[in-house]
Amino acid sequence: MLLTEPRVLIGIATYKERENLAPLVQEIHQFLPQIDILITDDNSPDGTGELADQLAAADPRIHVNHRSGKLGLGTAILAGMRYAMEHDYDCFMSMDADFSHHPRYLPAMVAGMKDHDIMIGSRYVPGGGTAHWPLSRQLMSGGVNLLVRFLMRIPARDTSGGFRCYRVAKLRETDLDHLLSHGYSFQEEVLYRCRQAGCTIGETPIIFEDRRAGTSKVDPREAARSLLIIVGLGLQAMFGFGQSHSTPRKH
Repeated sequence: MLLTEPRVLIGIATYKERENLAPLVQEIHQFLPQIDILITDDNSPDGTGELADQLAAADPRIHVNHRSGKLGLGTAILAGMRYAMEHDYDCFMSMDADFSHHPRYLPAMVAGMKDHDIMIGSRYVPGGGTAHWPLSRQLMSGGVNLLVRFLMRIPARDTSGGFRCYRVAKLRETDLDHLLSHGYSFQEEVLYRCRQAGCTIGETPIIFEDRRAGTSKVDPREAARSLLIIVGLGLQAMFGFGQSHSTPRKH
C-alpha cells in the first residue's frame, strides 16, 4: 500500500476534443496541482493534437503521445498504462476527455489508493449516479454491469466505467499482452485481468455527466462486438476453460 504521496499519471485519450482539452487540463491541475497528464491523440482532424503540443510546451507536467489514426479507446488507455510503467509512476488514472468524469472526484480517487489496487469512479454506489441519461441508456448500462458481475464475479458495482486509478506495480503483474478488447469491452476485460492478478478494488461515488462540447462517438458495431467479448470472458471465468496466466512485466 502507498505510504507516501504517490506519483500519479492521468491518461486522457482524445479524438476531436479541442474544445474540451484546455479547460479539462486546467481543472485537473486545480484539484491535483502535482499530477502529470499524458494526452494520447489519435490524429484528430480538429487540431486537438496541435493544441496538446502547445499545452505540453508550456507545462512540464503535460506529455503528448501522437498516434497515426483512430485506433480505439482501449489501445489508448493501454498505451498510457505502458507509459506509466516505463516511467515508474506509482499510479495510472484514466478519464474521459469530455468532462463526463469531472476532475472534482480526483482527490478521492487518489486517496482510495492507500487501501486498494484499483479505484473506480462509480455511478452505482450510494451517492453516485448519472445526469440526463435516457431510460434506454440507463437500462443498457445497468444490464451490462449486472452481466459482468454475474459472469466474472468481479466485486464492483461499476465495471464498465472508464474513470479509474490503477496501482502500476499491479499492472506489471497483469496480463496486458493478450487482451481481446480494444473498444467498449476493454474496461470490463482489464478489470477481469487485474482480478486474475489479485488486485483489490474500491469504489468512490461520482455523477457521470454528458459531455460539455463535441459529439458522442458511439459505434453500434463495436458495442455488439464488445458484448460478445464480455460473454466469452464471462463463460471462461465461470467454467475455467482457456484461463490465461498473468506474468510479471519487466521494465
